[in-house]
Amino acid sequence: MAACAKGIDKFMFSLRLLRNLRLENERSISTSMCRLAPNSEEPPKFTPPSKPVIIDKTQSVASLRKFLSPEFIPPRQRTDPLKFSIERKDMIRRRKVLNIPEFYVGSILGVTMADSNASGKTNRFVGICIQRGGKGLGATFVLRNIIDNQGVEICYELYSPRIQKIDVLKLEKRLDDNLMYLRDAMPEYSTVDPDMKPVPFSPTGEVPVNKPWSKRWERPKFNIQGIRFDLSLTPEQMEHAQKWAQPWQEYDMLKEYDTSKLEGADPQ
Repeated sequence: MAACAKGIDKFMFSLRLLRNLRLENERSISTSMCRLAPNSEEPPKFTPPSKPVIIDKTQSVASLRKFLSPEFIPPRQRTDPLKFSIERKDMIRRRKVLNIPEFYVGSILGVTMADSNASGKTNRFVGICIQRGGKGLGATFVLRNIIDNQGVEICYELYSPRIQKIDVLKLEKRLDDNLMYLRDAMPEYSTVDPDMKPVPFSPTGEVPVNKPWSKRWERPKFNIQGIRFDLSLTPEQMEHAQKWAQPWQEYDMLKEYDTSKLEGADPQ
């Protein structure tokens, strides 16, 4: 029995060797045929799979708009990095308590502020934002409104602990950095209803640009990019603005050698 078992083991071992040799011969023949066929089609190039699109469902739709509040931009003059980093942490900590919405110069806001002298211990003022200034914790904004035929302006500190709520009643912006010229304009441009209800706006769409502004920014000579004037101007106004275009100025070579200003200047 032992001799029969050894014979069977040898036979099975030889069968395994033959099977392995047969597989190796088939592989070598297939590779040699591929090398000998120069006119055969080349294998397709490797194309990496597309990157997966990750959607953060925890973020709200309003956070998809890319907006950087101007007080977070460091000033150009020399500043203390440690002071700016500490202020930045305090600003972020304050924003976790108070919701500071997105607004621009020209937006209509309603600010609710704590006032110990008021009947309800709070005071609410509605007006148009005519200026934003300051950096860091010193950021401020000015609201203007006409009350009893008298212009009233209030300067708020954006990160003041007395501010309880900031409501954006109408989100819009102007091309001017400030609207101080409204002091000399007609009262209708600064008059806002104190009981005005919020105007709905798209959280992901473009912010509309409203008039008036100090210059004719819609004219081609300013070459303003990224602003759609057709949203705030009529077709007749857009056609009138195109009449001021001067396309030949781009090809005027004598403009570089114009010395009329130098000849008209007074000698020193």
